[in-house]
Amino acid sequence: MSLLDDTARVRDHLERHGRVSYRVLKREFGLDDDGLEDILEELVDIQGVAARGDKALSWTGGASPPADPAAPAREPRTYTPKHLADKILQSRAALEGERKQVTVLFCDIQRSMELARRLDAEEWHQVLDGYFECLAVAVHRYEGTINQYTGDGIMALFGAPIAHEDHARRACYAALEARAALAGYAEGLRLDRGIDLGVRMGLNSGEVVVGRIGDDLRMDYTAQGHTVGLAQRMEQLAGAGHICLGEATARLVEGFFEVRDLGLASPRGTAPVHVFELERANESRTRLDVARARGLTRFVGRADEQRALEAALARARAGHGQVVGVVGAAGLGKSRLCFEFVERCRAEGLTVTEAHCPAHGRNIPFLPILELLRSYFDVRGDDSPEQARRKVAGTLALLD
Repeated sequence: MSLLDDTARVRDHLERHGRVSYRVLKREFGLDDDGLEDILEELVDIQGVAARGDKALSWTGGASPPADPAAPAREPRTYTPKHLADKILQSRAALEGERKQVTVLFCDIQRSMELARRLDAEEWHQVLDGYFECLAVAVHRYEGTINQYTGDGIMALFGAPIAHEDHARRACYAALEARAALAGYAEGLRLDRGIDLGVRMGLNSGEVVVGRIGDDLRMDYTAQGHTVGLAQRMEQLAGAGHICLGEATARLVEGFFEVRDLGLASPRGTAPVHVFELERANESRTRLDVARARGLTRFVGRADEQRALEAALARARAGHGQVVGVVGAAGLGKSRLCFEFVERCRAEGLTVTEAHCPAHGRNIPFLPILELLRSYFDVRGDDSPEQARRKVAGTLALLD
């Protein structure tokens, strides 16, 4: 029997069962290590219908395979929030299908089989329920969609079927938020039940083809090239509590996050790939913030606009509050004009409080108000709760 025949048989078997261990595949189809690796490369890298795990191969080709027996049964509508479901169904492009640039996120539990054997079925389901809840909240907050539950993990997409220019940033924010939530959840499990829950994540960005969406909102995605497979490999390379990024994702989020270059790594049976570790978000909120870190060009022109802003500032200093709107087409320099004006205000010793409204923040209640308060109290993203409390208390004390 030819390799193509073996590949087709393995694909059919995987589509029916959803997740199959490498040991079973070798015994069932009489494969040696080289033969298995050839089939894995075809299904994961070329056809994009499967994803590698430590011990098993998972179907990701959009069929709707049964989950790992240890995973709780879940209907699509139970993990797609209504506001997101409505947005998806209203998207004609999502319904008809098209090529999109997306970021893929994989997350799973390390040594999950050991935990599943140690706990009874009901307790393991309870652990997974809390774990999946932490992931779903973070993914949906940034308008990502959970494409697959894979037993002890998920595959989520950002940028499809709802297109987002900042899909890579959304995925990174979601990953960091999920990691923080899961750290708290894992600590509770450790204290209450003696369970050590280690979670790892991997992200990669690239092109996918968004297929038909049925009435039940179960989405069919087929990756072009090895986009999905490389995201899965990033997950395999991550340690517990860590988030690994492919080179494409690291390039898209440069300046917005602190990323550590881990160099080249060779996941099992693959060519070396460049790996980065996502550590934390930095204080940059806009492209201008990122450009500032690299160095801005000299600001020229806009004399009339500068005079208008200076006149509004003079009236405000005289006791007449002002609201100024800066309106113009994209790319005309609105952000740079505001930045230069704010820098002059700071140079004159004026207090400046800033807030931004990023696209991903529309699902976060009161985000502009929260940003204003953080700016006023000088609370930074990496401040501990105790540091934040001290800053708030110290600033309030100065108001007395």
